Amino acid sequence: FDYLDHSKWWHEVTMSGGGNNEFQWYVNDRFNSYTFGGVLNIVPTFTSDILGNGFLVSGRVVIPEWECTDSRNDGCVRRGTPDSIINPIQSARIDTRESFHFKYGRVEIRAKMPGGDWLWPSFWMMPKHNVYGDWPRSGTITIVEGRGNRALYNENSHVGTERVTSTLHFGPAWNFNGWQKTHGGFNQSPGSNEGFRNYEFIWDPSYLQFWVDGNLILSVDVNDVFWYKDDFWNSGYENPWSGRPASAPFDQEFYLIMNLAVGGTNGYFADSFDNRNGGKPW
Repeated sequence: FDYLDHSKWWHEVTMSGGGNNEFQWYVNDRFNSYTFGGVLNIVPTFTSDILGNGFLVSGRVVIPEWECTDSRNDGCVRRGTPDSIINPIQSARIDTRESFHFKYGRVEIRAKMPGGDWLWPSFWMMPKHNVYGDWPRSGTITIVEGRGNRALYNENSHVGTERVTSTLHFGPAWNFNGWQKTHGGFNQSPGSNEGFRNYEFIWDPSYLQFWVDGNLILSVDVNDVFWYKDDFWNSGYENPWSGRPASAPFDQEFYLIMNLAVGGTNGYFADSFDNRNGGKPW
């Protein structure tokens, strides 16, 4: 990135929490997304550094209608209270929904992940059109995501900066998501925050593959039709991909997304994890 081309990359501006009750307020601000030395930087900052600690519990934020990109979960208008504070972190999420989308091919990103407790970096893809319905019917492709914690463990396995994962999300309803059948991870020390790595996604009508520095971490064969990868026939829902190609819902055009989320209550930072640098602040 010699510069951030705003005709190609579109900023989210919202406090909605990304569907996971995350704690960041996405802004279009050069404090949080900027280029330097040929590198795009996405940097979290404290809201209180700008507006003060008192504002978090008593202030009111109104993002103008023409600027706010997601009104869900009070994403455009929010008042802080002691029990429901204004988003304490500001960060960035950019995507190509207005400029670039494709079906089948190869994506490669060279990236250095952030280090810091409860940071949630991700490089992923969403469908241009929800042809098969709302999430997860139309699918999500997570090329790579990680956790910024330097000492986060699930039992004796490092699940912080030393681990990155790739995932396909799909299913007939939000509570019937087959991601666990299409999920892979890669552990390496030193962690992904210590240097740049190559993350690669190969998308073919017959398979989807995810690589880290030449190491295959997930390969999904679409001949095993996605409806049958999980017990969806017991879900009570009809098959949203009936009569479509075997690769459905991953037979449509998707666009690219890069973001740095912080925290969240969907279980990505599970309560069972042991953060040896201290417990959750929430």
